[in-house]
Amino acid sequence: MGLKKYPEYSCCRTQCIFSSHADLLLYEEALEIAQIMDMALDANDMSKVEKSIEISRTYLTNLQKEVKLHSDFLEPHSMFLSRFSAAWIYTKILTLGVSVLERERRYEEAIELLKCLLSRSYCPGQRGSWILRLSIDLEHIGHLEESLLMAEKGIDDAWVRAGDRMALQRRILRLGKPPRRWKKPAFAKAVGRKIEEVNVRGRPLNSATGAKSIFYGYDGQQCSVEQLALQYYSGEEGGCWQGVHSEGGIWMTYFGLLMWDVLFADVPDVFQTSFQTAPLDLRTDSFYPSRESLIEAQLNNIHMGEAEKILAASWEAHFGTSCQGVNWDRHSIIELQTIASCIGGPALAAICRLLAEDYGSWAAGMPDLLLWRTSSDEKDLPCRKCGHSLSHGGNSELCSCCFQDAVNKTGTTGLQGEAKLVEVKGPRDRLSEQQRAWILVLMDAGMCVEVCKINEQPNEVYILVRSSALDKLLGVLFHERSYGMLKLVIVRSLLFRSLFK
Repeated sequence: MGLKKYPEYSCCRTQCIFSSHADLLLYEEALEIAQIMDMALDANDMSKVEKSIEISRTYLTNLQKEVKLHSDFLEPHSMFLSRFSAAWIYTKILTLGVSVLERERRYEEAIELLKCLLSRSYCPGQRGSWILRLSIDLEHIGHLEESLLMAEKGIDDAWVRAGDRMALQRRILRLGKPPRRWKKPAFAKAVGRKIEEVNVRGRPLNSATGAKSIFYGYDGQQCSVEQLALQYYSGEEGGCWQGVHSEGGIWMTYFGLLMWDVLFADVPDVFQTSFQTAPLDLRTDSFYPSRESLIEAQLNNIHMGEAEKILAASWEAHFGTSCQGVNWDRHSIIELQTIASCIGGPALAAICRLLAEDYGSWAAGMPDLLLWRTSSDEKDLPCRKCGHSLSHGGNSELCSCCFQDAVNKTGTTGLQGEAKLVEVKGPRDRLSEQQRAWILVLMDAGMCVEVCKINEQPNEVYILVRSSALDKLLGVLFHERSYGMLKLVIVRSLLFRSLFK
Protein backbone atom coordinates (compact mmCIF):
# COMPACT_ATOMS: atom_id res chain seq x y z
CA MET A 1 0.00 0.00 0.00
CA GLY A 2 1.57 3.28 -1.16
CA LEU A 3 1.82 6.50 0.77
CA LYS A 4 -0.59 9.32 -0.04
CA LYS A 5 0.88 12.78 -0.29
CA TYR A 6 -1.41 15.66 0.71
CA PRO A 7 -1.07 19.29 -0.40
CA GLU A 8 0.60 21.88 1.77
CA TYR A 9 -1.73 24.48 3.24
CA SER A 10 -2.50 26.31 6.47
CA CYS A 11 -5.31 25.24 8.80
CA CYS A 12 -6.83 28.47 10.08
CA ARG A 13 -9.81 27.75 12.34
CA THR A 14 -11.79 30.76 13.52
CA GLN A 15 -14.94 28.95 14.64
CA CYS A 16 -16.06 25.51 15.73
CA ILE A 17 -17.92 23.26 13.34
CA PHE A 18 -20.32 22.28 16.13
CA SER A 19 -21.47 25.05 18.43
CA SER A 20 -22.12 22.59 21.26
CA HIS A 21 -21.79 18.95 22.25
CA ALA A 22 -25.55 18.59 21.79
CA ASP A 23 -25.23 19.65 18.12
CA LEU A 24 -22.61 16.97 17.59
CA LEU A 25 -24.88 14.31 19.10
CA LEU A 26 -27.78 15.43 16.89
CA TYR A 27 -25.53 15.22 13.85
CA GLU A 28 -24.42 11.69 14.76
CA GLU A 29 -28.04 10.66 15.31
CA ALA A 30 -28.96 12.00 11.87
CA LEU A 31 -26.13 9.99 10.32
CA GLU A 32 -27.49 6.85 11.98
CA ILE A 33 -30.95 7.50 10.49
CA ALA A 34 -29.32 7.99 7.08
CA GLN A 35 -27.54 4.65 7.45
CA ILE A 36 -30.82 2.94 8.42
CA MET A 37 -32.44 4.48 5.33
CA ASP A 38 -29.62 3.23 3.10
CA MET A 39 -29.77 -0.32 4.48
CA ALA A 40 -33.57 -0.37 4.23
CA LEU A 41 -33.41 0.59 0.56
CA ASP A 42 -30.93 -2.20 -0.12
CA ALA A 43 -33.25 -4.66 1.66
CA ASN A 44 -36.38 -3.14 0.05
CA ASP A 45 -37.83 -2.65 3.54
CA MET A 46 -40.38 0.10 2.85
CA SER A 47 -41.59 0.28 6.44
CA LYS A 48 -38.14 1.41 7.65
CA VAL A 49 -37.79 3.73 4.65
CA GLU A 50 -41.06 5.44 5.48
CA LYS A 51 -40.13 5.66 9.15
CA SER A 52 -36.81 7.32 8.28
CA ILE A 53 -38.65 9.81 6.06
CA GLU A 54 -41.11 10.61 8.85
CA ILE A 55 -38.34 11.12 11.43
CA SER A 56 -36.56 13.49 9.07
CA ARG A 57 -39.70 15.47 8.27
CA THR A 58 -40.63 15.74 11.95
CA TYR A 59 -37.18 17.06 12.83
CA LEU A 60 -37.26 19.72 10.14
CA THR A 61 -40.83 20.70 10.99
CA ASN A 62 -40.00 21.11 14.67
CA LEU A 63 -36.74 22.89 14.08
CA GLN A 64 -37.03 26.04 16.19
CA LYS A 65 -34.26 28.05 14.58
CA GLU A 66 -34.64 27.92 10.82
CA VAL A 67 -31.86 29.06 8.53
CA LYS A 68 -32.95 31.33 5.72
CA LEU A 69 -31.25 31.39 2.29
CA HIS A 70 -29.07 34.30 3.38
CA SER A 71 -28.62 33.47 7.02
CA ASP A 72 -28.03 36.19 9.60
CA PHE A 73 -26.60 33.92 12.26
CA LEU A 74 -23.94 32.40 9.97
CA GLU A 75 -21.52 34.69 8.19
CA PRO A 76 -21.50 34.23 4.38
CA HIS A 77 -17.93 32.83 4.41
CA SER A 78 -18.95 30.03 6.79
CA MET A 79 -22.17 28.89 5.13
CA PHE A 80 -20.31 25.82 3.85
CA LEU A 81 -20.01 24.55 7.43
CA SER A 82 -23.78 24.08 7.60
CA ARG A 83 -23.33 20.67 5.94
CA PHE A 84 -22.12 19.46 9.35
CA SER A 85 -25.58 19.74 10.87
CA ALA A 86 -28.45 17.37 11.58
CA ALA A 87 -30.81 19.46 9.46
CA TRP A 88 -28.56 19.08 6.43
CA ILE A 89 -28.51 15.26 6.77
CA TYR A 90 -32.28 15.05 7.27
CA THR A 91 -32.76 17.20 4.18
CA LYS A 92 -30.69 14.72 2.17
CA ILE A 93 -32.81 11.86 3.52
CA LEU A 94 -36.02 13.61 2.44
CA THR A 95 -34.53 14.25 -1.01
CA LEU A 96 -33.87 10.53 -1.35
CA GLY A 97 -37.38 9.89 -0.03
CA VAL A 98 -38.83 11.93 -2.90
CA SER A 99 -37.14 9.60 -5.39
CA VAL A 100 -38.54 6.56 -3.59
CA LEU A 101 -42.09 7.93 -3.64
CA GLU A 102 -41.82 8.90 -7.32
CA ARG A 103 -40.58 5.42 -8.18
CA GLU A 104 -43.77 4.02 -6.62
CA ARG A 105 -45.86 6.70 -8.38
CA ARG A 106 -47.00 8.20 -5.10
CA TYR A 107 -46.83 11.65 -6.63
CA GLU A 108 -49.09 13.47 -4.15
CA GLU A 109 -46.85 12.41 -1.25
CA ALA A 110 -43.73 13.34 -3.24
CA ILE A 111 -45.21 16.79 -3.91
CA GLU A 112 -45.86 17.28 -0.20
CA LEU A 113 -42.24 16.39 0.62
CA LEU A 114 -40.88 18.69 -2.09
CA LYS A 115 -42.91 21.61 -0.79
CA CYS A 116 -41.56 20.89 2.68
CA LEU A 117 -37.98 20.94 1.36
CA LEU A 118 -38.49 24.16 -0.59
CA SER A 119 -39.88 25.87 2.51
CA ARG A 120 -36.53 25.27 4.28
CA SER A 121 -33.13 26.70 3.57
CA TYR A 122 -30.73 23.79 3.94
CA CYS A 123 -28.96 22.35 0.87
CA PRO A 124 -29.79 25.41 -1.27
CA GLY A 125 -27.83 23.90 -4.15
CA GLN A 126 -30.58 21.27 -4.43
CA ARG A 127 -33.36 23.80 -4.98
CA GLY A 128 -33.13 23.53 -8.76
CA SER A 129 -33.61 19.77 -8.64
CA TRP A 130 -36.50 20.09 -6.17
CA ILE A 131 -38.33 22.68 -8.25
CA LEU A 132 -37.87 20.62 -11.41
CA ARG A 133 -39.16 17.47 -9.70
CA LEU A 134 -42.12 19.38 -8.26
CA SER A 135 -43.06 20.72 -11.69
CA ILE A 136 -42.82 17.24 -13.22
CA ASP A 137 -44.85 15.60 -10.44
CA LEU A 138 -47.57 18.25 -10.74
CA GLU A 139 -47.79 17.39 -14.42
CA HIS A 140 -48.08 13.70 -13.53
CA ILE A 141 -51.25 14.37 -11.52
CA GLY A 142 -52.71 16.59 -14.25
CA HIS A 143 -52.07 20.03 -12.72
CA LEU A 144 -50.54 21.50 -15.87
CA GLU A 145 -51.10 25.17 -15.05
CA GLU A 146 -49.58 24.76 -11.59
CA SER A 147 -46.68 22.82 -13.11
CA LEU A 148 -46.03 25.65 -15.57
CA LEU A 149 -46.25 28.28 -12.84
CA MET A 150 -43.75 26.37 -10.71
CA ALA A 151 -41.31 26.20 -13.64
CA GLU A 152 -41.71 29.92 -14.33
CA LYS A 153 -41.12 30.71 -10.67
CA GLY A 154 -38.13 28.39 -10.59
CA ILE A 155 -36.07 30.17 -13.25
CA ASP A 156 -36.22 33.33 -11.11
CA ASP A 157 -34.63 31.48 -8.17
CA ALA A 158 -30.96 32.39 -7.80
CA TRP A 159 -30.10 28.82 -6.78
CA VAL A 160 -31.49 27.27 -9.98
CA ARG A 161 -28.53 26.84 -12.31
CA ALA A 162 -26.91 24.85 -15.12
CA GLY A 163 -28.86 21.75 -16.18
CA ASP A 164 -31.79 22.34 -13.80
CA ARG A 165 -32.29 25.81 -15.23
CA MET A 166 -32.07 24.48 -18.78
CA ALA A 167 -34.65 21.78 -17.97
CA LEU A 168 -37.08 24.30 -16.49
CA GLN A 169 -36.71 26.65 -19.45
CA ARG A 170 -37.44 23.83 -21.88
CA ARG A 171 -40.46 22.79 -19.80
CA ILE A 172 -41.79 26.35 -20.00
CA LEU A 173 -41.44 26.29 -23.79
CA ARG A 174 -43.24 22.95 -23.98
CA LEU A 175 -46.05 23.66 -21.51
CA GLY A 176 -46.38 27.37 -22.22
CA LYS A 177 -47.96 27.13 -25.66
CA PRO A 178 -51.27 28.79 -26.57
CA PRO A 179 -53.76 29.00 -25.02
CA ARG A 180 -51.82 28.81 -21.72
CA ARG A 181 -49.27 31.38 -22.85
CA TRP A 182 -49.39 33.51 -25.99
CA LYS A 183 -46.01 35.20 -25.71
CA LYS A 184 -42.72 33.38 -26.06
CA PRO A 185 -40.27 33.98 -23.19
CA ALA A 186 -37.10 35.98 -23.83
CA PHE A 187 -34.86 32.93 -23.44
CA ALA A 188 -36.63 30.91 -26.18
CA LYS A 189 -34.11 31.75 -28.90
CA ALA A 190 -31.05 31.08 -26.74
CA VAL A 191 -32.35 27.72 -25.47
CA GLY A 192 -33.44 26.63 -28.94
CA ARG A 193 -30.09 27.19 -30.62
CA LYS A 194 -29.07 24.52 -33.10
CA ILE A 195 -26.40 22.09 -31.96
CA GLU A 196 -24.31 20.59 -34.74
CA GLU A 197 -24.81 16.86 -35.16
CA VAL A 198 -22.75 14.23 -36.99
CA ASN A 199 -24.18 10.81 -37.80
CA VAL A 200 -21.90 7.77 -37.82
CA ARG A 201 -23.04 4.29 -38.78
CA GLY A 202 -21.79 1.31 -36.80
CA ARG A 203 -22.38 -2.41 -36.67
CA PRO A 204 -23.95 -3.26 -33.28
CA LEU A 205 -23.08 -6.28 -31.21
CA ASN A 206 -26.07 -5.85 -28.92
CA SER A 207 -29.33 -3.93 -29.27
CA ALA A 208 -30.90 -4.56 -25.88
CA THR A 209 -32.79 -1.67 -24.37
CA GLY A 210 -31.15 -0.47 -21.17
CA ALA A 211 -27.83 -2.18 -21.90
CA LYS A 212 -24.70 -0.27 -22.81
CA SER A 213 -24.31 -0.26 -26.59
CA ILE A 214 -21.43 -2.33 -27.96
CA PHE A 215 -20.29 -1.99 -31.58
CA TYR A 216 -17.69 -3.44 -33.90
CA GLY A 217 -14.99 -0.83 -34.45
CA TYR A 218 -13.23 0.07 -37.67
CA ASP A 219 -10.54 -2.43 -36.68
CA GLY A 220 -13.10 -5.23 -36.25
CA GLN A 221 -12.77 -5.28 -32.45
CA GLN A 222 -15.60 -4.74 -29.99
CA CYS A 223 -15.80 -1.21 -28.63
CA SER A 224 -18.07 1.33 -26.94
CA VAL A 225 -19.80 4.15 -28.81
CA GLU A 226 -17.17 6.58 -27.53
CA GLN A 227 -14.32 4.42 -28.83
CA LEU A 228 -16.08 4.04 -32.17
CA ALA A 229 -16.46 7.83 -32.40
CA LEU A 230 -12.75 8.30 -31.62
CA GLN A 231 -11.89 5.91 -34.44
CA TYR A 232 -14.15 7.85 -36.79
CA TYR A 233 -12.62 11.22 -35.92
CA SER A 234 -9.07 9.88 -36.22
CA GLY A 235 -9.69 8.95 -39.87
CA GLU A 236 -9.70 11.20 -42.92
CA GLU A 237 -13.49 11.31 -43.08
CA GLY A 238 -13.64 12.53 -39.48
CA GLY A 239 -10.88 15.10 -39.85
CA CYS A 240 -7.71 13.32 -38.63
CA TRP A 241 -8.08 14.43 -35.01
CA GLN A 242 -6.23 13.15 -32.00
CA GLY A 243 -8.53 12.63 -29.04
CA VAL A 244 -9.37 11.21 -25.64
CA HIS A 245 -12.55 9.97 -24.02
CA SER A 246 -12.36 12.11 -20.92
CA GLU A 247 -15.81 13.53 -20.13
CA GLY A 248 -14.92 15.89 -17.25
CA GLY A 249 -11.70 14.17 -16.21
CA ILE A 250 -9.19 16.22 -18.18
CA TRP A 251 -11.01 19.47 -17.34
CA MET A 252 -10.85 18.74 -13.62
CA THR A 253 -7.12 18.09 -14.07
CA TYR A 254 -6.70 21.39 -15.89
CA PHE A 255 -8.63 23.25 -13.20
CA GLY A 256 -6.62 21.67 -10.37
CA LEU A 257 -3.23 22.37 -11.97
CA LEU A 258 -4.02 25.86 -13.24
CA MET A 259 -5.76 26.97 -10.03
CA TRP A 260 -3.56 25.12 -7.52
CA ASP A 261 -2.46 28.24 -5.65
CA VAL A 262 -6.07 29.42 -5.55
CA LEU A 263 -7.40 26.11 -4.22
CA PHE A 264 -4.90 25.97 -1.37
CA ALA A 265 -4.77 29.66 -0.51
CA ASP A 266 -5.02 30.78 3.13
CA VAL A 267 -8.76 31.13 3.74
CA PRO A 268 -10.24 30.76 7.25
CA ASP A 269 -12.01 27.51 8.18
CA VAL A 270 -11.84 25.80 4.77
CA PHE A 271 -9.06 23.47 5.95
CA GLN A 272 -9.93 21.74 9.17
CA THR A 273 -7.35 18.93 9.01
CA SER A 274 -4.03 18.22 7.30
CA PHE A 275 -5.61 15.47 5.21
CA GLN A 276 -7.80 17.29 2.70
CA THR A 277 -7.51 17.24 -1.07
CA ALA A 278 -9.67 20.33 -1.55
CA PRO A 279 -11.07 23.21 0.53
CA LEU A 280 -14.43 22.61 2.21
CA ASP A 281 -16.04 25.49 0.34
CA LEU A 282 -15.10 24.35 -3.19
CA ARG A 283 -18.63 23.30 -4.14
CA THR A 284 -20.31 26.30 -2.52
CA ASP A 285 -20.94 29.94 -3.34
CA SER A 286 -18.34 30.90 -0.75
CA PHE A 287 -15.40 29.75 -2.89
CA TYR A 288 -15.24 32.57 -5.45
CA PRO A 289 -15.84 35.65 -3.24
CA SER A 290 -13.29 34.44 -0.69
CA ARG A 291 -10.56 34.38 -3.37
CA GLU A 292 -11.86 36.80 -5.98
CA SER A 293 -8.64 38.74 -6.52
CA LEU A 294 -6.52 35.57 -6.79
CA ILE A 295 -8.98 33.94 -9.18
CA GLU A 296 -9.28 36.96 -11.46
CA ALA A 297 -5.52 37.36 -11.66
CA GLN A 298 -5.03 33.71 -12.59
CA LEU A 299 -7.88 33.73 -15.12
CA ASN A 300 -6.31 36.77 -16.76
CA ASN A 301 -2.98 34.93 -17.04
CA ILE A 302 -4.71 31.94 -18.62
CA HIS A 303 -6.63 34.17 -21.01
CA MET A 304 -3.40 35.84 -22.11
CA GLY A 305 -1.83 32.51 -23.09
CA GLU A 306 0.16 31.65 -19.97
CA ALA A 307 -1.58 28.29 -19.38
CA GLU A 308 1.32 26.17 -20.65
CA LYS A 309 3.80 27.81 -18.30
CA ILE A 310 1.42 27.55 -15.34
CA LEU A 311 0.84 23.86 -16.09
CA ALA A 312 4.59 23.18 -16.29
CA ALA A 313 5.30 24.96 -13.01
CA SER A 314 2.42 23.27 -11.18
CA TRP A 315 3.37 19.86 -12.55
CA GLU A 316 6.98 20.21 -11.43
CA ALA A 317 6.13 21.55 -7.98
CA HIS A 318 3.26 19.22 -7.05
CA PHE A 319 3.55 16.04 -9.12
CA GLY A 320 2.00 13.07 -7.29
CA THR A 321 0.26 15.20 -4.64
CA SER A 322 -3.40 14.32 -4.09
CA CYS A 323 -5.75 17.02 -5.29
CA GLN A 324 -9.44 16.67 -6.03
CA GLY A 325 -9.96 16.13 -9.75
CA VAL A 326 -6.29 15.88 -10.72
CA ASN A 327 -5.20 12.64 -12.40
CA TRP A 328 -1.42 12.47 -12.65
CA ASP A 329 -1.36 9.20 -14.61
CA ARG A 330 -3.83 9.79 -17.46
CA HIS A 331 -1.92 12.47 -19.40
CA SER A 332 1.69 13.58 -19.67
CA ILE A 333 2.60 17.22 -19.14
CA ILE A 334 3.55 17.51 -22.83
CA GLU A 335 0.11 16.24 -23.85
CA LEU A 336 -1.64 18.61 -21.45
CA GLN A 337 0.38 21.55 -22.77
CA THR A 338 -0.25 20.58 -26.38
CA ILE A 339 -4.00 20.28 -25.84
CA ALA A 340 -4.06 23.59 -23.92
CA SER A 341 -2.35 25.33 -26.84
CA CYS A 342 -5.03 23.94 -29.18
CA ILE A 343 -7.91 24.96 -26.90
CA GLY A 344 -6.59 28.50 -26.58
CA GLY A 345 -6.35 30.83 -23.61
CA PRO A 346 -9.79 32.52 -23.85
CA ALA A 347 -11.75 29.24 -23.99
CA LEU A 348 -9.67 27.62 -21.24
CA ALA A 349 -10.13 30.69 -19.04
CA ALA A 350 -13.90 30.64 -19.64
CA ILE A 351 -14.16 27.00 -18.51
CA CYS A 352 -12.01 27.64 -15.43
CA ARG A 353 -14.19 30.65 -14.59
CA LEU A 354 -17.34 28.53 -14.63
CA LEU A 355 -15.77 26.00 -12.28
CA ALA A 356 -14.38 28.69 -9.98
CA GLU A 357 -17.71 30.48 -9.71
CA ASP A 358 -19.93 27.39 -9.37
CA TYR A 359 -17.98 24.14 -9.17
CA GLY A 360 -20.95 22.27 -7.71
CA SER A 361 -23.21 22.99 -10.69
CA TRP A 362 -20.66 22.56 -13.49
CA ALA A 363 -18.44 19.68 -12.30
CA ALA A 364 -20.50 17.16 -14.30
CA GLY A 365 -21.94 16.95 -17.79
CA MET A 366 -18.94 17.85 -19.95
CA PRO A 367 -18.85 16.34 -23.48
CA ASP A 368 -17.42 12.84 -23.81
CA LEU A 369 -14.57 13.49 -26.24
CA LEU A 370 -11.87 16.13 -26.38
CA LEU A 371 -10.28 16.29 -29.85
CA TRP A 372 -7.33 18.34 -30.98
CA ARG A 373 -5.04 18.79 -33.97
CA THR A 374 -2.15 21.14 -34.56
CA SER A 375 -2.02 23.58 -37.43
CA SER A 376 0.34 21.60 -39.69
CA ASP A 377 1.40 18.01 -40.12
CA GLU A 378 5.17 17.75 -40.43
CA LYS A 379 5.80 14.48 -38.65
CA ASP A 380 7.40 12.84 -41.73
CA LEU A 381 10.10 15.50 -41.98
CA PRO A 382 13.45 15.17 -40.19
CA CYS A 383 14.22 17.11 -37.01
CA ARG A 384 15.99 20.34 -37.91
CA LYS A 385 18.32 19.91 -34.94
CA CYS A 386 19.35 16.24 -34.95
CA GLY A 387 17.82 14.78 -38.11
CA HIS A 388 15.65 12.16 -36.39
CA SER A 389 11.97 11.50 -37.21
CA LEU A 390 9.37 13.85 -35.73
CA SER A 391 7.62 11.36 -33.43
CA HIS A 392 6.41 13.38 -30.45
CA GLY A 393 2.83 13.56 -31.77
CA GLY A 394 2.68 17.32 -32.03
CA ASN A 395 3.74 19.60 -34.84
CA SER A 396 7.14 21.14 -34.60
CA GLU A 397 10.44 21.03 -36.42
CA LEU A 398 11.97 18.96 -33.60
CA CYS A 399 11.96 15.27 -32.71
CA SER A 400 10.63 14.02 -29.37
CA CYS A 401 13.94 14.41 -27.50
CA CYS A 402 14.74 17.87 -28.85
CA PHE A 403 11.10 18.87 -28.44
CA GLN A 404 11.16 17.86 -24.76
CA ASP A 405 14.36 19.82 -24.21
CA ALA A 406 12.84 22.90 -25.80
CA VAL A 407 9.71 22.62 -23.65
CA ASN A 408 11.82 22.25 -20.49
CA LYS A 409 13.75 25.41 -21.33
CA THR A 410 10.83 27.63 -22.42
CA GLY A 411 7.92 26.12 -20.46
CA THR A 412 5.75 26.05 -23.61
CA THR A 413 5.32 23.78 -26.62
CA GLY A 414 5.22 26.60 -29.16
CA LEU A 415 2.41 24.74 -30.97
CA GLN A 416 -0.78 26.13 -32.41
CA GLY A 417 -3.90 24.26 -33.39
CA GLU A 418 -7.59 23.77 -32.80
CA ALA A 419 -9.79 21.72 -30.50
CA LYS A 420 -13.26 20.25 -30.65
CA LEU A 421 -15.59 18.81 -28.01
CA VAL A 422 -17.95 15.99 -28.90
CA GLU A 423 -20.84 14.48 -26.98
CA VAL A 424 -21.40 10.89 -28.16
CA LYS A 425 -24.84 9.33 -28.14
CA GLY A 426 -25.85 5.78 -28.93
CA PRO A 427 -28.93 4.73 -30.94
CA ARG A 428 -31.29 5.05 -27.96
CA ASP A 429 -29.60 7.91 -26.08
CA ARG A 430 -30.40 11.59 -25.92
CA LEU A 431 -28.81 14.67 -24.42
CA SER A 432 -29.40 15.32 -20.74
CA GLU A 433 -30.26 18.88 -19.74
CA GLN A 434 -26.89 19.24 -17.99
CA GLN A 435 -25.08 18.16 -21.16
CA ARG A 436 -27.16 20.58 -23.23
CA ALA A 437 -26.35 23.42 -20.83
CA TRP A 438 -22.60 22.66 -21.08
CA ILE A 439 -22.72 22.56 -24.89
CA LEU A 440 -24.40 25.97 -25.11
CA VAL A 441 -21.95 27.47 -22.62
CA LEU A 442 -19.00 26.07 -24.59
CA MET A 443 -20.45 27.49 -27.80
CA ASP A 444 -20.66 30.89 -26.10
CA ALA A 445 -16.97 30.52 -25.18
CA GLY A 446 -16.12 30.14 -28.86
CA MET A 447 -15.37 26.42 -28.84
CA CYS A 448 -16.33 24.01 -31.60
CA VAL A 449 -18.86 21.56 -30.14
CA GLU A 450 -21.00 18.90 -31.76
CA VAL A 451 -23.02 15.78 -31.02
CA CYS A 452 -21.93 12.51 -32.65
CA LYS A 453 -24.89 10.18 -33.07
CA ILE A 454 -23.95 6.52 -33.51
CA ASN A 455 -26.63 4.81 -35.57
CA GLU A 456 -27.03 1.10 -36.14
CA GLN A 457 -26.11 0.11 -39.68
CA PRO A 458 -29.05 -1.53 -41.50
CA ASN A 459 -28.29 -5.23 -41.60
CA GLU A 460 -30.10 -6.31 -44.78
CA VAL A 461 -29.55 -9.61 -46.59
CA TYR A 462 -30.98 -10.22 -50.03
CA ILE A 463 -31.47 -13.85 -51.04
CA LEU A 464 -32.72 -15.05 -54.41
CA VAL A 465 -34.63 -18.33 -54.20
CA ARG A 466 -36.18 -20.50 -56.94
CA SER A 467 -38.04 -23.46 -55.45
CA SER A 468 -41.17 -25.22 -56.53
CA ALA A 469 -41.69 -26.47 -52.98
CA LEU A 470 -41.49 -22.90 -51.64
CA ASP A 471 -43.81 -21.78 -54.45
CA LYS A 472 -46.43 -24.31 -53.34
CA LEU A 473 -46.10 -23.29 -49.69
CA LEU A 474 -46.44 -19.58 -50.46
CA GLY A 475 -49.23 -20.34 -52.89
CA VAL A 476 -51.20 -22.01 -50.11
CA LEU A 477 -50.54 -19.12 -47.73
CA PHE A 478 -51.32 -16.32 -50.15
CA HIS A 479 -53.78 -18.09 -52.48
CA GLU A 480 -51.55 -17.65 -55.52
CA ARG A 481 -50.63 -20.52 -57.88
CA SER A 482 -47.02 -19.95 -58.78
CA TYR A 483 -44.00 -17.80 -58.14
CA GLY A 484 -41.01 -16.94 -60.25
CA MET A 485 -37.93 -15.36 -58.76
CA LEU A 486 -38.50 -14.67 -55.04
CA LYS A 487 -36.62 -11.89 -53.26
CA LEU A 488 -36.55 -12.30 -49.49
CA VAL A 489 -35.43 -9.27 -47.51
CA ILE A 490 -34.34 -10.18 -44.00
CA VAL A 491 -33.65 -7.14 -41.82
CA ARG A 492 -31.46 -7.41 -38.69
CA SER A 493 -31.81 -11.15 -38.65
CA LEU A 494 -30.01 -12.92 -35.84
CA LEU A 495 -29.69 -15.92 -38.13
CA PHE A 496 -27.64 -14.02 -40.72
CA ARG A 497 -25.84 -11.60 -38.45
CA SER A 498 -22.93 -13.99 -38.19
CA LEU A 499 -22.23 -13.34 -41.88
CA PHE A 500 -21.09 -9.82 -40.98
CA LYS A 501 -18.66 -10.64 -38.18
